[in-house]
Amino acid sequence: MASTIRCDIVSAEAEIFHGEATLVVATGEIGELGIAPRHAPLITRLKPGKVVVTQENGEQLDFAISGGILEVQPQVVTILADTAVRAQDIDEASVRTAKEEAERILAGRGEAMEVAEAQQRLAEVTAQLQALERLRKNLKH
Repeated sequence: MASTIRCDIVSAEAEIFHGEATLVVATGEIGELGIAPRHAPLITRLKPGKVVVTQENGEQLDFAISGGILEVQPQVVTILADTAVRAQDIDEASVRTAKEEAERILAGRGEAMEVAEAQQRLAEVTAQLQALERLRKNLKH
């Protein structure tokens, strides 16, 4: 019985992660998905949110994605993300600025197209801020 599954996280810009995992957790359209070795094949869309990869040594790696597709095959789980970033690579100041701008547009001071874009951007930056919080929490332990 396999104790790990290969995990690939890829964005439009680059390969973000490639390695073995004992568990991959991602935010699907209807909730969180946990993918372990020998998981049944699956394809689903992902919402902006987190991806947490648990490695063999128990270390958890946090990523924030802006949405995408998750595909599970017998030996590999692949996440094709629109954008993906490791928690430790997130620039908190620029993310907070983007969040404030999105909230300003959503508060009624923008046009309809801006509102849709602001909602998407707010979901993305919220996922990034949550990834930073999880990273800080894990560093304290």
